[in-house]
Amino acid sequence: MNRIEKVLQNDDSAYIYFVKIFKTFVIFLSFYLFSILEKNSIHEILDKEIFTTSKYYQFSIVSMSFYFVTSILFIQNKTYRFNFISFMKEDLIIIFFSQILIFSVYFLLNKIFIIDLGYLYLLIFLLINLFITKKLFNFIYNYMINNDIIHKNIMLVGNYKDIIFFIKNKKEKINIFKCCIVNDLSNLNRSLIRSEIKMPVFSQDEDVRSILEYHELGQIWVLENNPKDTEKLIINIIKFSVDILIVDLVSKANVLSQNLLYDKFEFRKYEISKFYGPNLLLKILLDKILSIIFLLCATPILLVSALMIIIEDGFPIIFSQDRTGWDGRRFKIFKLRTLIKKKFDKTMQVTIDDQRKLKCGSFIRRYSIDEIPQLFNVLFGDMSIVGPRPHPVELDIKYSKLFLNYLKRHKCNPGLTGWAQVNGLRGFYTDSKMKKRMEHDLWYLNNWSILLDLYIIFKTFYSVFKYKGD
Repeated sequence: MNRIEKVLQNDDSAYIYFVKIFKTFVIFLSFYLFSILEKNSIHEILDKEIFTTSKYYQFSIVSMSFYFVTSILFIQNKTYRFNFISFMKEDLIIIFFSQILIFSVYFLLNKIFIIDLGYLYLLIFLLINLFITKKLFNFIYNYMINNDIIHKNIMLVGNYKDIIFFIKNKKEKINIFKCCIVNDLSNLNRSLIRSEIKMPVFSQDEDVRSILEYHELGQIWVLENNPKDTEKLIINIIKFSVDILIVDLVSKANVLSQNLLYDKFEFRKYEISKFYGPNLLLKILLDKILSIIFLLCATPILLVSALMIIIEDGFPIIFSQDRTGWDGRRFKIFKLRTLIKKKFDKTMQVTIDDQRKLKCGSFIRRYSIDEIPQLFNVLFGDMSIVGPRPHPVELDIKYSKLFLNYLKRHKCNPGLTGWAQVNGLRGFYTDSKMKKRMEHDLWYLNNWSILLDLYIIFKTFYSVFKYKGD
């Protein structure tokens, strides 16, 4: 999974930034093309000197810079807008003021710029190109929604009447209501409610963890009619990893608020993962680049290790196992096989003197060479280079019952390495050690940044040799 839907999970800021950067390029390209084609043929389109010696060259640099800085620093809406009014606010007004700024600078510097029909044609050409670009990105956004490339799988939590009322106000296609928990379901006719709501309906006493995993939910919206009842609504869902929004159905919404659903309901963020938006997009790109680099560098080590496994115990070389990923989604993790092929309980932890280990397996595990194939999990999008280490599903079930906040570890992609690992918490599981791992993982989730990821990556190489694995 490429996690594009997670980039846009809480707002469209990443998409908006990308559009602004692309439009900045369109502005420069428009100046470039017009300055050449105004008095030359298309055959001179690659002649850069015509552009650099034209009167539009400095204009293009200032216009492009002003547009980029203004767009990036003064973005207000975090929701992507499709209408013409947004085009006027985002493009027409900025271009208009950039031209005033340029003429003001020219006036102060006593520089001459002749405003003629060519200049007016340039502005028209520029605005047409920006409008076409706007339409193009409208199409791309709609295409991603209609083809489920980006969407928000949401569970509604609230009273029956509130859920019915809220569903009727649904406007955005990006929001997909997969199921709901009806707080007062025990007092109602379940079959009638399910037929009216037209989605899976659950009560508060059902297995929420299974519901979240099955429906691959990314958010829970708690519909608040009475603030006193809010804690009752979230009591059974607070320990899970999914983002939680509290939607106010009663108070009059501030139309200027950034936290607004369907232009009608204000919401507040109760439990929100930091992994979304431009920073998550940067993390994804960093994951892909680094995983390819590390795989290329580690290929000789993988080949030698694979040969050692084949010589000692034959095929298979790779061992796979179910692990829990972001929002509780299951995936197959890849490792080099370090245990003999005989049948045994695969959920049993491997110890230092474990008789099941291959002779070469001790060396492979000692320096975490068996973890290298997980770089393919990173490429596939199931894992990141840095994040909480994924545990076997059985252990997740066990420790989620022991530690209240354990499942919050799943608020991001699991990692090849993590904050717990570079602090010596590797190897054999014990209850006390798992609690410390969980605490380190939660600290990472609350303090995550790209710089922290880079620090953990660099420290990992040192930790591999200092803290030997089992």
